[in-house]
Amino acid sequence: MKQIFLLSALLAVSASVCAQLPPTFGETFLKVAQADPLSRTYIAPQRIVWTYGGGSGKLVQNAEVLLRAGVGQADMARTTEYCRLTSTENEKASILLDYGRELHGGIQLVMGSGDRRPSLVRIRFGESVGEANSQTLNTEWKVGFSTDDHAKRDITMEIPRTGSIEIGNTGFRFVRIDLLENNRTISIKEARAILRFRDIPYVGSFASSDEKLNKIWMTAAYTVHLNMQEYLWDGVKRDRCVWLGDMHPEVMTIKNVFGNNPVVPQSLDLACEQFPLPGWMNGMSAYSFWYLIIHKEWYYHHGDMAFLQKHKDYIVGLIDFIAEHIGEDGSETFGRKFLDWPSTPNQEGVEAGYRALLAWALQDAAELCRILNQPESGKKCAWGIERINRQLKPVNNLKQAAALMAIAGTMDAKKACDEVVSVGGAKGFSTFYGYYMLEAQAKAGQQQAALDVIRQYWGKMLDLGATTFWEDFDLDWAQNVTGIDELPVEGKKDIHGDFGAYCYPGYRHSLCHGWSSGPASWLMEHVLGVQIVEPGCKAVKVTPFLGDLQWVEGTYPTPYGAIKISHKKLPNGKIETKIDAPKPVKVVRN
Repeated sequence: MKQIFLLSALLAVSASVCAQLPPTFGETFLKVAQADPLSRTYIAPQRIVWTYGGGSGKLVQNAEVLLRAGVGQADMARTTEYCRLTSTENEKASILLDYGRELHGGIQLVMGSGDRRPSLVRIRFGESVGEANSQTLNTEWKVGFSTDDHAKRDITMEIPRTGSIEIGNTGFRFVRIDLLENNRTISIKEARAILRFRDIPYVGSFASSDEKLNKIWMTAAYTVHLNMQEYLWDGVKRDRCVWLGDMHPEVMTIKNVFGNNPVVPQSLDLACEQFPLPGWMNGMSAYSFWYLIIHKEWYYHHGDMAFLQKHKDYIVGLIDFIAEHIGEDGSETFGRKFLDWPSTPNQEGVEAGYRALLAWALQDAAELCRILNQPESGKKCAWGIERINRQLKPVNNLKQAAALMAIAGTMDAKKACDEVVSVGGAKGFSTFYGYYMLEAQAKAGQQQAALDVIRQYWGKMLDLGATTFWEDFDLDWAQNVTGIDELPVEGKKDIHGDFGAYCYPGYRHSLCHGWSSGPASWLMEHVLGVQIVEPGCKAVKVTPFLGDLQWVEGTYPTPYGAIKISHKKLPNGKIETKIDAPKPVKVVRN
């Protein structure tokens, strides 16, 4: 994809426009003008999923013309074929379109000559066939119903009889159009999706001898790419907000795939503005812990001291605020403890995992203090780690907790995996904390088990029609179900509408959630094998793991350009590695 225009260039265009306007108007315009960092492109539907043409079957005609590539212009010569939707006194036409993959944006309807007046239609966007066909219930959340409380996805409106109109701003793959009034005909020349996206290259890449792994990597990367809007969102349908906990897996994917993108620092800046000290990020103490971890990861990859210095006061203030909530005996007064939604019922395990997350955050905060030359704050971090580790809690068979304890070093990684994380394979994994379970397995030397889990867990979402990864998923849901791209089948459950819990029951469940992208980073760091040794990628270590793979290759972004890497398994079992790194990156081979 072509590079997006620089923001400065866009603002220069605004300035040139202002120069041609009356002075007062031009100055006012320039003060309030803001360039859009996003691009847009148009995509025709890939298939007609379903039409309702009444008992006669003739109320929808020429639906296939909508599958053609369009130009966005009505044909006033009336020589073009149109898709015609007709209603009678008793029946009304409907059509359901599939755009082939999850998108963010809306649709453009290019109309032809129908009735000589606007017509009332209902347009429903859905991340699944079931959601596009569902009834909207915004007073409460229920399995089997959809909502549009974060992005309007169920819209009743008048459309013009000719010309074009653009509708919607949400995450979707499917669109259903219903003609609502009696005795009407509308003529649709085009029904193109509008993809609104950040036009940036995939600097990082991953390919291997396993096509399913390759598809999982690309799906994970694309999931985050869609969420890189004006700010880094967690979901394009819901919640469309900056959530610091959700951000960590996304930041890991961005640094490993897209490199240094401004959406991350802009989102961290915004979070500090929205949640000033004393207070917690997003009102949740655990999400403030993630803020510290994110800063350490971002600095180590990019070496941006100016940005780290910009956040120094917040980092130091947050360390002070955390220390105020830790007692001498290791007790704490942080209030509500949250890891992820599926772990919520296991409060004993959540307690153990939460304290491990805090220890991990303080370890990274201590490193930030060293870099920022803040020794007194560094001492507070060490004090907090020592106190919090005085009271290690039992994991209570919670994989999330065991994974965090393995990462924080408060539980032996092999013990954590042998006794908890790796038991039952992908059973008990979650889309968010599954990333940290994979990290724990790598730390325990169980990379092959992690590869098997990625294929089984994230791969099953692909089997069910996913083109982006979901807010949550449980393998137990996948029994006797229809996929997200299928019409209902009697005797089977709907994988989207019939499952979900907490804040995501039924169709409220987000099917494009950035925290689910863990495999993209994990495969780069533990299969392609790139680990950062010195901040700013001045030195990296390459330690591949091929397991049952025959070969793997890819590129890894650094501030100096991409490192090109390939690993090939030879007949004698040894691995042949080739690395081409830009200067001054130093590569340490294991």
